[in-house]
Amino acid sequence: MIPRPARRRWCTALAAILAGLLGACAQISADRFSRSGVPGIVAGEPGFAGGVVSVSHPLAAEAGASVLRTGGNAIDAAAAILFALNVVEPQSSGIGGGGFMMIHLRDGDRTLVVDSRETAPAAATADMFAGMDFRQASTSGIAVGVPGMLRGIELALDRWGSIPLAQALAPAIALARDGFTINTDLARRTGLPRTALQPETAARFRRKDGSPLPEGHRLVQPELARTLALVAAQGSEVFYRGEIARAIVAAQRRSPIGETGRGRMTLDDLATYRPRIRAAVEGNYRGFTLRSMPPPSSGGLTLLMMLRLLEPYPIGGDGDGWGFGGRHTLHLMTEVMRIGFADRAVWMGDDDFVPVPAAGLLSDCFLSARGALLAVDARMMNAPEAADPWPCQRHGAMRDDGTTLAVHDEEKGIDTTHFTVVDHEGNVVSFTATIESAWGSGITVPGYGFLLNNELTDFNLVPRANPASGNPGSNDVAPGKRPRSSMAPTMVFRNGELVLAYGSPGGATIINSVLNTTLNLIDHRMSLQQAISAPRLSVTSPAGTIQCEEGLPQASLDHLARLGHEFRLDAGGTRCTANIGSVQAIAVEPERARQHGAADARREGTVIGLP
Repeated sequence: MIPRPARRRWCTALAAILAGLLGACAQISADRFSRSGVPGIVAGEPGFAGGVVSVSHPLAAEAGASVLRTGGNAIDAAAAILFALNVVEPQSSGIGGGGFMMIHLRDGDRTLVVDSRETAPAAATADMFAGMDFRQASTSGIAVGVPGMLRGIELALDRWGSIPLAQALAPAIALARDGFTINTDLARRTGLPRTALQPETAARFRRKDGSPLPEGHRLVQPELARTLALVAAQGSEVFYRGEIARAIVAAQRRSPIGETGRGRMTLDDLATYRPRIRAAVEGNYRGFTLRSMPPPSSGGLTLLMMLRLLEPYPIGGDGDGWGFGGRHTLHLMTEVMRIGFADRAVWMGDDDFVPVPAAGLLSDCFLSARGALLAVDARMMNAPEAADPWPCQRHGAMRDDGTTLAVHDEEKGIDTTHFTVVDHEGNVVSFTATIESAWGSGITVPGYGFLLNNELTDFNLVPRANPASGNPGSNDVAPGKRPRSSMAPTMVFRNGELVLAYGSPGGATIINSVLNTTLNLIDHRMSLQQAISAPRLSVTSPAGTIQCEEGLPQASLDHLARLGHEFRLDAGGTRCTANIGSVQAIAVEPERARQHGAADARREGTVIGLP
């Protein structure tokens, strides 16, 4: 008999505390780990053979595990998990949004990505956010992109799944119809302002007196149950061409700032939406091959750039200042994040519209010049500007004039969800899904119970294209274009065999959560759970203000401050109080055909393994 999810909940608050004590401030001895060479696996750990799910919520984890138990594969389980998350984490993802589903197919050893990222409507223009700040734009219908999630799931099930869409929807329909007890995370988030902006959202996610829902509240969502049942009966056509489509178009016309904030989506925009199948971006780090998310996400390219910049340094060494939390390690992590986000801001976007110089950005020619900015004992005192990778892309040589382009930071949303699945045959899905900000635009489609995204605010709110400076405006709004994302579902291979898969939510911090986890596994030799639970550090702008979590060594933080690094402080002036990401991961030992999982206590991370 398979234990209930609660009995498989490996990633609890206690586990996080223990992991921090055991592995947060010191390198883990290599001899504790599997001789197979798979990072994250403790020698002798039994593991599973029938599949593993690692999900941010136990009820969604159970939805995926139930599919695996009845013979479904990883793609089937991922579909069931995603729909269940729409019910139990409505603030983070759902059919009103989009995402990136990275799939590794054991048969044929193929890795691909189903891109269901939202698109700008045909009537979108580069200057459509003129005069709006992020809050105004992101809570108006003009921020709503054409949702892609449902079509993406349907495509994946049709091509690589083994169950019908209706079967994948069944657990979510039951959860929405019968209700569930909300956890601490959801209860806290019902107090965010976006739940009070629209009457349908407030009616479902606030109490009658307008106060947030308490932990333990039983949340029933009959409108959402009806919507999911309609999709189960009629397929995605009811969403993209039928009654739900008409309701979406009407709902995104809402605007608290008047006519300029009304959405521009039409029925034709919905009817013509198509997901894309893409190849992963690929790079190497310390003998491992990493595959991650390509454009229109910046996640994979930025992650690979930062890893390559760090590779010359003994990040996992036991010398003074190195190892996990060492002063040199944290300093260099901060500096490569600053460089990576500078280049990301200028060169990355939807390459169906503006060419992205991926080969140039990852070239030795380009990265050697960027790496020359780094110093172990000094901080870059000025915010790094983006350098031009095109000469390296075209000719393999940097331009002599050292052209740089100024970077403009903008506020973006920081919510999303991630889960990872492996089935008994070794097929793997690493899936990051989102509606952008927590609660998306705040607009719940009346009568249908799902939230609409605010993904179009992931575009540049102010157009950046400038022929004089050479800025291509890679992330400027254009009709049919996908906004730049930071999502980075990632897979790690050793000698051609998949050994790790993971990812994280968190807006721009996604890239850095995945970087932290990768370093913890490959350099610091932590166990899978320790790598996830260890405190994180993040910088998401060239200016370099550090966000960090409690538990990093105080001496190292003081050293960073002496070098001139600035910290984002809480209201009391305390640094390192952030909560960054929520990584869900699996590991596979190819020689033993054993599978492992770990999940993040920053949400209600849950692992269920099948024998």
